[in-house]
Amino acid sequence: MATNRNVAIVGGGHADWGVRDATWKDLAQEGGKATFDAVPGVGPEDIEGLFVGAVQPERFAYQSHVAPMVAELLGIEVTEMIARTELACASGQAALRYAWLAIAAGQLDATLVLGVEKMNLGRDYMPEMQGSMANVLDREFDGVNGLSAPPFFAWYAQRHMHAHGTTREQLSLVAAKNKSNAARTDFAQFQTEIEPEDVTESPEIAPPLHLYDCSGITDGAAGVILMSEEKAREVTDTPAWITGSGQSSMAGNSINNLPSFSGWPQARTASQNAYEQAGIEDPLEEIDIAEIHDCFSISEIIEYEELGFAERGEGGQFIEDGRSHLDGDVAVNPRGGLLGCGHPLGATGISQALEVTLQFQGAVSTERQVSDATTGLIHNLSGSGSVHSVMVLDRDPQ
Repeated sequence: MATNRNVAIVGGGHADWGVRDATWKDLAQEGGKATFDAVPGVGPEDIEGLFVGAVQPERFAYQSHVAPMVAELLGIEVTEMIARTELACASGQAALRYAWLAIAAGQLDATLVLGVEKMNLGRDYMPEMQGSMANVLDREFDGVNGLSAPPFFAWYAQRHMHAHGTTREQLSLVAAKNKSNAARTDFAQFQTEIEPEDVTESPEIAPPLHLYDCSGITDGAAGVILMSEEKAREVTDTPAWITGSGQSSMAGNSINNLPSFSGWPQARTASQNAYEQAGIEDPLEEIDIAEIHDCFSISEIIEYEELGFAERGEGGQFIEDGRSHLDGDVAVNPRGGLLGCGHPLGATGISQALEVTLQFQGAVSTERQVSDATTGLIHNLSGSGSVHSVMVLDRDPQ
């Protein structure tokens, strides 16, 4: 797929993530304000298009038609294009992709991409919260049989262990790495460093997964501003250029039709398409930072393999050898991933892209700064893992 114009992320910001005493509207305003505050010289009056990633505001906030509401809350008079994107956990990256394509095609020069999710409704609403999450799978066939996210990903962990010898200890290494990285991320939901043994000592949720193997239920927002090359160069000398994007969906949404329970060929297809666009031949050698979808610890191990960092079946050894640490072959989830930062569904992909941008700009904590990083990747899965989305970012637009 060819695009006509170079497109850059010039900056962005976060609302604080966690269990917030805040409404959906509050989070949208906090995230929007933080985004504009982070990009001097750019305000609501400069925005032509608005894309809002939001998964279930109808169920969590009892509000639909949220994109125009965000425009109203932030004082943006959208003159060209406005939309809400919903693709479960990949909703934020979907919004990024649509904004990128609109600018590349010449329809827009400056757009705001904002992801917002209000998921915590209080303990009295826990059944409703869990029921809403189960609806991301096929409600009539999978959700009613108890397949919320933890048991679904536990199946993947069990199968990967059986097929490839992945160990419980390797799962713990993923969770400990990411939660400890999040301790150096100011907006993160979880900010305490832990050891691998803390993971296995946490309550068992769905064998072999324990509590610390699972991402949180998170309120939060994140935003970025995308611009055409001409506009971006007026704003910053250190943008992050979007150089490739890929997306793949196989077999719909029902688990009965998934091609594998120990891998995601969809992720392999999406990443290969993104690499081809970006001119990447060896991702392990050329990708410096990878913000990938560790909704559960097993997810990251499988993604090492499907994104081309490790051979199939060797993802567990990849983390055991320290190759995904900040000083490893590729720094995976330096902000703390979903396990550490939390997972406000519509905001996650946007936060990942912002992390890569801030890494390029040298604007993150020195404790998690990846030295001399020039190329980054973001990855999201959604639904029953049937959809995978990948985007490549670079310091150089070429």
